[in-house]
Amino acid sequence: MKTAIVIGLVAATGLSACTTMKAARDRVVRAPPTCQDVTIPVYFEPDAAQITPEGRRVIAMQANQARRCKVEGVRVVGLADAAGDPAANLELSKARAAAVTNALMKAGLPPAEFDLTAVGQAGSVTSDGKVAPVRRRADVTLKLSRP
Repeated sequence: MKTAIVIGLVAATGLSACTTMKAARDRVVRAPPTCQDVTIPVYFEPDAAQITPEGRRVIAMQANQARRCKVEGVRVVGLADAAGDPAANLELSKARAAAVTNALMKAGLPPAEFDLTAVGQAGSVTSDGKVAPVRRRADVTLKLSRP
Protein backbone atom coordinates (compact mmCIF):
# COMPACT_ATOMS: atom_id res chain seq x y z
CA MET A 1 0.00 0.00 0.00
CA LYS A 2 2.81 2.40 0.91
CA THR A 3 4.51 1.65 -2.42
CA ALA A 4 1.36 2.62 -4.36
CA ILE A 5 1.09 5.93 -2.46
CA VAL A 6 4.75 6.75 -3.11
CA ILE A 7 4.40 5.93 -6.83
CA GLY A 8 1.22 8.06 -6.97
CA LEU A 9 3.03 11.01 -5.35
CA VAL A 10 6.00 10.69 -7.69
CA ALA A 11 3.70 10.53 -10.72
CA ALA A 12 1.70 13.55 -9.57
CA THR A 13 4.89 15.53 -8.95
CA GLY A 14 6.22 14.61 -12.38
CA LEU A 15 2.98 15.62 -14.11
CA SER A 16 2.88 18.95 -12.31
CA ALA A 17 6.40 19.65 -13.57
CA CYS A 18 5.19 19.03 -17.13
CA THR A 19 2.37 21.50 -16.57
CA THR A 20 4.83 24.08 -15.25
CA MET A 21 7.15 23.56 -18.22
CA LYS A 22 4.24 23.90 -20.68
CA ALA A 23 3.11 27.14 -19.03
CA ALA A 24 6.66 28.52 -19.21
CA ARG A 25 6.94 27.54 -22.88
CA ASP A 26 3.60 29.21 -23.65
CA ARG A 27 4.86 32.44 -22.09
CA VAL A 28 7.92 32.34 -24.36
CA VAL A 29 5.88 31.53 -27.47
CA ARG A 30 3.39 34.29 -26.69
CA ALA A 31 5.98 36.97 -25.96
CA PRO A 32 4.89 40.42 -27.17
CA PRO A 33 6.38 41.69 -30.44
CA THR A 34 9.58 43.68 -30.11
CA CYS A 35 8.37 46.43 -32.45
CA GLN A 36 11.81 47.96 -32.89
CA ASP A 37 12.97 49.81 -35.99
CA VAL A 38 14.51 47.49 -38.53
CA THR A 39 16.48 47.99 -41.75
CA ILE A 40 16.59 45.23 -44.34
CA PRO A 41 18.40 45.11 -47.67
CA VAL A 42 16.61 43.73 -50.73
CA TYR A 43 19.11 42.65 -53.39
CA PHE A 44 18.65 42.69 -57.16
CA GLU A 45 20.32 41.09 -60.15
CA PRO A 46 22.62 43.37 -62.21
CA ASP A 47 20.72 45.95 -64.29
CA ALA A 48 17.36 44.72 -62.95
CA ALA A 49 14.54 46.11 -60.85
CA GLN A 50 12.53 42.87 -60.59
CA ILE A 51 12.45 41.46 -57.09
CA THR A 52 14.07 38.04 -56.78
CA PRO A 53 12.31 35.13 -55.04
CA GLU A 54 14.65 35.63 -52.05
CA GLY A 55 13.76 39.33 -51.98
CA ARG A 56 10.05 38.46 -51.94
CA ARG A 57 10.63 36.09 -49.00
CA VAL A 58 12.49 38.79 -47.04
CA ILE A 59 9.77 41.36 -47.76
CA ALA A 60 6.96 38.94 -46.83
CA MET A 61 8.68 37.98 -43.58
CA GLN A 62 9.20 41.61 -42.52
CA ALA A 63 5.66 42.62 -43.50
CA ASN A 64 4.30 39.71 -41.47
CA GLN A 65 6.34 40.67 -38.40
CA ALA A 66 5.34 44.34 -38.76
CA ARG A 67 1.63 43.44 -38.65
CA ARG A 68 1.93 43.01 -34.89
CA CYS A 69 3.25 46.57 -34.55
CA LYS A 70 2.26 50.12 -35.40
CA VAL A 71 4.17 51.18 -38.51
CA GLU A 72 5.16 54.82 -37.98
CA GLY A 73 6.84 55.12 -41.37
CA VAL A 74 8.76 53.34 -44.10
CA ARG A 75 11.89 54.59 -45.84
CA VAL A 76 13.01 52.91 -49.05
CA VAL A 77 16.35 53.88 -50.59
CA GLY A 78 17.13 52.56 -54.06
CA LEU A 79 20.82 52.06 -54.90
CA ALA A 80 22.87 51.13 -57.94
CA ASP A 81 26.50 50.23 -58.54
CA ALA A 82 29.03 52.31 -60.50
CA ALA A 83 28.81 50.25 -63.70
CA GLY A 84 27.19 52.06 -66.62
CA ASP A 85 25.71 55.49 -67.23
CA PRO A 86 25.01 57.57 -64.07
CA ALA A 87 21.62 58.74 -65.40
CA ALA A 88 20.58 55.16 -66.17
CA ASN A 89 21.72 54.05 -62.71
CA LEU A 90 19.60 56.77 -61.10
CA GLU A 91 16.55 55.54 -63.03
CA LEU A 92 17.37 51.96 -62.07
CA SER A 93 17.59 52.88 -58.38
CA LYS A 94 14.20 54.67 -58.65
CA ALA A 95 12.67 51.55 -60.21
CA ARG A 96 14.14 49.37 -57.43
CA ALA A 97 12.70 51.62 -54.71
CA ALA A 98 9.28 51.55 -56.41
CA ALA A 99 9.36 47.76 -56.85
CA VAL A 100 10.15 47.22 -53.16
CA THR A 101 7.44 49.66 -52.09
CA ASN A 102 4.84 47.85 -54.21
CA ALA A 103 5.97 44.48 -52.87
CA LEU A 104 5.68 45.70 -49.27
CA MET A 105 2.12 46.85 -49.85
CA LYS A 106 1.18 43.59 -51.62
CA ALA A 107 2.71 41.62 -48.74
CA GLY A 108 0.24 43.24 -46.34
CA LEU A 109 2.41 45.79 -44.57
CA PRO A 110 0.09 47.89 -42.41
CA PRO A 111 -0.72 51.34 -43.83
CA ALA A 112 2.12 53.79 -43.35
CA GLU A 113 3.70 56.87 -44.83
CA PHE A 114 6.40 55.94 -47.34
CA ASP A 115 9.52 57.97 -48.06
CA LEU A 116 11.16 56.85 -51.30
CA THR A 117 14.66 57.96 -52.24
CA ALA A 118 16.87 56.99 -55.16
CA VAL A 119 20.58 57.72 -55.05
CA GLY A 120 21.71 55.94 -58.20
CA GLN A 121 25.42 55.27 -58.08
CA ALA A 122 26.17 58.15 -55.66
CA GLY A 123 28.47 56.79 -52.97
CA SER A 124 29.35 53.66 -54.92
CA VAL A 125 32.99 54.74 -55.41
CA THR A 126 35.10 55.57 -52.36
CA SER A 127 37.40 58.61 -52.19
CA ASP A 128 40.38 56.40 -53.05
CA GLY A 129 38.63 55.12 -56.20
CA LYS A 130 37.50 51.71 -54.97
CA VAL A 131 34.06 50.48 -55.96
CA ALA A 132 31.73 49.80 -53.02
CA PRO A 133 30.49 46.20 -53.18
CA VAL A 134 26.87 45.01 -53.22
CA ARG A 135 25.16 48.20 -54.30
CA ARG A 136 22.45 46.45 -56.35
CA ARG A 137 19.82 46.78 -53.67
CA ALA A 138 17.13 48.81 -51.97
CA ASP A 139 17.38 49.42 -48.24
CA VAL A 140 14.07 49.37 -46.36
CA THR A 141 13.79 50.94 -42.91
CA LEU A 142 10.60 50.26 -40.98
CA LYS A 143 9.91 52.65 -38.10
CA LEU A 144 7.93 50.50 -35.68
CA SER A 145 6.33 51.03 -32.28
CA ARG A 146 4.07 48.97 -30.04
CA PRO A 147 0.39 49.16 -30.95
